[in-house]
Amino acid sequence: MATINVQLHAKQLEVFNSTARFPVVAAGRRFGKTRLAAWKLLIWGLQNNNTEELVFYVAPTFQQAKDVIWTTLKELGRDVISSAHENTGVLTLINGTRIALKGSDRHDTLRGVGLAGCVIDEYADMKPMVFEQIIRPALARAKAPCLFIGTPKGRNHFYDTFNYAEKGDDPEWEAFHYTSYDNPFLDATEIDAAKKTMSSFAFRQEFMASFEAAASDIFKEEWIKFSEDEPEDGDYYIAVDLAGFEEVAKEKANKNKRLDETAIAIVKVHRNGWWVKEIQHGRWDIRECAVRILKAARDNKALVVGIERGALKNAVTHYLKDLMQRLRFFIHIETLTHGNRAKTDRIVWSLQGRMEHGRIKLNRGDWNRDFVDQLLQFPDSKTHDDLIDALSYIDQVATTPVEREDDDSFEIYDEVAGY
Repeated sequence: MATINVQLHAKQLEVFNSTARFPVVAAGRRFGKTRLAAWKLLIWGLQNNNTEELVFYVAPTFQQAKDVIWTTLKELGRDVISSAHENTGVLTLINGTRIALKGSDRHDTLRGVGLAGCVIDEYADMKPMVFEQIIRPALARAKAPCLFIGTPKGRNHFYDTFNYAEKGDDPEWEAFHYTSYDNPFLDATEIDAAKKTMSSFAFRQEFMASFEAAASDIFKEEWIKFSEDEPEDGDYYIAVDLAGFEEVAKEKANKNKRLDETAIAIVKVHRNGWWVKEIQHGRWDIRECAVRILKAARDNKALVVGIERGALKNAVTHYLKDLMQRLRFFIHIETLTHGNRAKTDRIVWSLQGRMEHGRIKLNRGDWNRDFVDQLLQFPDSKTHDDLIDALSYIDQVATTPVEREDDDSFEIYDEVAGY
């Protein structure tokens, strides 16, 4: 029978050798979580003596699972894999056990099977019910293990799970915390270089695996830069944060009530950052909102207009399509998502590093006062954040122009965000 030689660095081996049924690993980028997970999947599969039970690797989406671990699994298990089905993401080992790659976004594909083991990767980007209602019952018959691995995304259910394991009250659970520096094969100078360009919050989260939540005093006044000179290079993008449309006239009459506003961020993205031409904002009915979006796109020749998914987007899109047909002017609309992140974390990720390093400049305008007020008070629950929320969405739709040399080694790298 074929044998495999497990090769892991010292910190990975701490987790690999753990006797806990539910190890929870919070680790920085490039620590080696994927290789650790691949070895655990293979070992669990080879130890399984009931071929009716599967071994699962669950990522936020199936495509992420394929991108992250498929190649590594095939490489490490080449001597013990009898077949590999690319389309379904299923490996069959020489003992008949199947290792299946799954996406947590498709709940139905996770149900109806018994499991001999499971790895849940980036649990912070999934709904808690994936483990609690689906994976946990599937592990019950065989009393099978489950390894949680991921990089923190603030203080959410992954944080709660880590804390539960860290308390040590339950012998089935054990917590492990590692930074990117704990990988001896990762050049520490590369991490140091990333620290110089990333926001402090993003660096602590991504490389130091910090569970800290974004707090007050996130944005500093000295980071706010103005420029009335439009950059010569770059393209315009628009992101829209919609507010409710119902009974707008009645709501406007109530002067004592502070209401959410629709915000339309118009930004020119160039090689040195973002030039924010204008952020229109106000309480508009659905027709006026559609007209403003289309006019902003036409006047600035915007490449993309991003609108957050949901019922409000569906409503305004209906009016936009009608306007485009009548005016014979068409725009490219993309759906924006919150990416399973809390709003605070999403805004911090998108804006803090860029502002801290002078990559965002504001054009002078009447909207400046409201924007700066929201920025400096964020995330105060009593202060609106419509304008900065709209601006943060530019990160999802924009493509930064770059200069490159003609060679095959070129790779686009966002040195502010660190990916």
